[in-house]
Amino acid sequence: MKAYKGTFKKQNGENREMVFARMWDLPEPFLKKHVQGAGSEAKYPEGMELVWDLEADSFRVFNWKTIEGKAKHFDIDSALFEVK
Repeated sequence: MKAYKGTFKKQNGENREMVFARMWDLPEPFLKKHVQGAGSEAKYPEGMELVWDLEADSFRVFNWKTIEGKAKHFDIDSALFEVK
């Protein structure tokens, strides 16, 4: 499964480094367990994307408009997301 590491500038001016998975890269059973209210997805401003923060183990918003450099992608074991 693909994962990414990127740094962006938060609204308060601080930099945030995040290791994350994009929603479409997450396994379907994992999404079914963690996503509530299908069909009522929040709309985010342009450049903002809901992602799964692999270090915080929760959803976060990544700001692509204020990214520092480029996000690096790498592969991780999808078994980390098995639903039991």
